[in-house]
Amino acid sequence: MEKTVKQLKIWRCVAIIAIVALLTVSILYAFGIGASGKSLSFPDKEKPLSLWNDGTGARDQLIDYVEKVTTEGSKDFIPVKDRIAVFDMDGTLACETFYTYYDTMMFIEYCLHDHPERVSDELKEVAASIEPGYTADESLARNFAKAYAGMTVEELFNYATEFGQKKTASFNNMRYCDNSYLPMVELVRYLYEHDFTIYVISGTERTTTRAVVANSPYGEYVTPEHVIGTDFEVKQKGHEDEPSNLNFKYENGDELVFTGGFIQKNLNGNKSIYVEREIGQRPVLAFGNSGSDTSMMNYTIDERNPYLAQAYMIVADDSEREWGTQNWDEKSAEHIEKGFIPISMKNDFSTIYPEGITKAPEQYVPFDTGSEEELDDAA
Repeated sequence: MEKTVKQLKIWRCVAIIAIVALLTVSILYAFGIGASGKSLSFPDKEKPLSLWNDGTGARDQLIDYVEKVTTEGSKDFIPVKDRIAVFDMDGTLACETFYTYYDTMMFIEYCLHDHPERVSDELKEVAASIEPGYTADESLARNFAKAYAGMTVEELFNYATEFGQKKTASFNNMRYCDNSYLPMVELVRYLYEHDFTIYVISGTERTTTRAVVANSPYGEYVTPEHVIGTDFEVKQKGHEDEPSNLNFKYENGDELVFTGGFIQKNLNGNKSIYVEREIGQRPVLAFGNSGSDTSMMNYTIDERNPYLAQAYMIVADDSEREWGTQNWDEKSAEHIEKGFIPISMKNDFSTIYPEGITKAPEQYVPFDTGSEEELDDAA
């Protein structure tokens, strides 16, 4: 009997500790404190888009739009099943200036620091040659695909996640996974709470994009099947050289691996094609930041869309908190002419990153590629 009473007391203590721990985690997240320990300054629910400045236009237009299309009885009402919002990732939801895109920085680290023994000398040379002003074209994406040949899908996802823990030299106190624009996180959450389905449509490879999204504060609102990205070839391990996937079947325990082959870069016309093929209907909201997003945005606001639709373009004009160099007057006029609503990072965003993250003195710090002898030893 005494043993039973003692066991009950122990279990009671365990239960109390578990409850306290759960409450602590809940409180932390309620105040927007994530795993990094930095306050994410999530929105005040009493004020929609509280991380956006009042009176600058974009915030008011977004709130007005959402109210119109979600209010039953409104002439612009959109049923929940048709509330589709698509977002580009780099430069739209997250930083693309440390000193360049997440996937490019990851490729450089993979080839030169983390796994030089797994890649060819040619790929090391490509990684070492990347500096500001380079062209992020399909040929570079093909090199990314070659670098990850032989990795399973899970291994690439895990590496992309691990890379996110590294610190960037372009900002003070920033890991690569701290790259989200907080006002855009707030916007994603705001749309999600109004029953929009959120898709991330990125030029970054799909598995890497899923890893970035999953480890971001907006990942709670975007499921893996709602991530569309550039595609590298994936085969069943042991069948990489088969000309057709119809020649084999998946069995328990089989692995899916990257072959080094490249399928398609998800930019320009491919963005609208991917939206059609994978979503199957026109979005009603689209968000981008560059010319490579315009096809997706035009597809959204095409006059054949049965619903009121809008497309927004982020203008990187903030040179104080970010590395923006775009001229607001020129870019905003260009976007307006095309039917897009411009968003100024400088004037529309009251904050950009979590507290403590600031610009470093220099945007570009050359990578230490190691001596030729060291690279030869690693190979």
